[in-house]
Amino acid sequence: MSTLPELITQLAAGRDLAAVEVERAAAALAAPEAGEAEKAAFLTALAAKGETAAEVAAFAAAFRQRAVDPGVAAWAPRAIDIVGTGGDQAGGFNISSLVVLVLASAGVTVMKHGNRGITSKCGSADLLGALGVDLAASPEKLRRALDELGFVFFFAPNYHPAFKHIAPVRKALAARGQRSVFNILGPLINPGRPAHVLLGVFAEPWVEKLAGALETLGEQTGVAAHGVIAPGRGIDELTTATANRVRGFGRLRAIDGEWRAPDFGLAVSPFADLAGGDLPANQAIVEALLAGRGPRGLVDTIVLNAAVAMWIVGKVPQARDGLAPARELLLGGAVAKKIEATREFFRS
Repeated sequence: MSTLPELITQLAAGRDLAAVEVERAAAALAAPEAGEAEKAAFLTALAAKGETAAEVAAFAAAFRQRAVDPGVAAWAPRAIDIVGTGGDQAGGFNISSLVVLVLASAGVTVMKHGNRGITSKCGSADLLGALGVDLAASPEKLRRALDELGFVFFFAPNYHPAFKHIAPVRKALAARGQRSVFNILGPLINPGRPAHVLLGVFAEPWVEKLAGALETLGEQTGVAAHGVIAPGRGIDELTTATANRVRGFGRLRAIDGEWRAPDFGLAVSPFADLAGGDLPANQAIVEALLAGRGPRGLVDTIVLNAAVAMWIVGKVPQARDGLAPARELLLGGAVAKKIEATREFFRS
């Protein structure tokens, strides 16, 4: 018999779930026996109560255990994921994908985890696939990529078979405009388990929750950030166009406040500079960036994120120290060479 009705009753009463109860719920959600209506009712009740950081961490731990292991533990202690939750409806460009290439060009090991666009016109998988990454690459090929390219992309559907029996429910909830815990689990269940994370968060109230969840999960170092565009409207990125609510975790847990572009010696840019579109539009933006014709705000935002990531992993003593090297890598030809090397690697 499914445990979900019992847990739904508990959630309806406003009681939080213990870690053992979350594990029972995860098992039921990932199994075919429980009906879709029952699963939807559970996820709706959990969202209505409001997920705690501890509950989110417990769900992430449960689905980490169910993920396919790509065998990259040797690289994980020095690796970082640059990732956003999605779901902000801001229409921004795939900033994190370009940050990955800047970092790999700088000698920082990156393990990015993502999917095709679900709430956006172009997801990280769409753009990186167009830039040469083989989304179907085997774990053995990806281990070689870590050595030869300095980065990998874990295409989420390849590593989370447990989501097979959850996907239809998520789709049905999304059609009703209903958010669930699965909307924010992706950044927490990277199968490579990188020790560092720069996490973009879709809504300001979730910054502290997700930083707390990553702290509970034992991440070594990282920062969660949300760019505030206007009251009640924001983006799951650290940007030069917004005030940025930031919260650290792990070694950086003391960070708790707001960052703005001038704090890093950068100009505040119009949010329009960060706009993206569908895959062809975003490919054209990549070409413009690499040719030195990209919008200033977008260039500065990519550079800022790369510099902060360099600081998180300890490559530079302060984030400001990473700005000049990141800009030179992006605009001076290194990222273009990394894209060509990526195409060549996955062609062979």
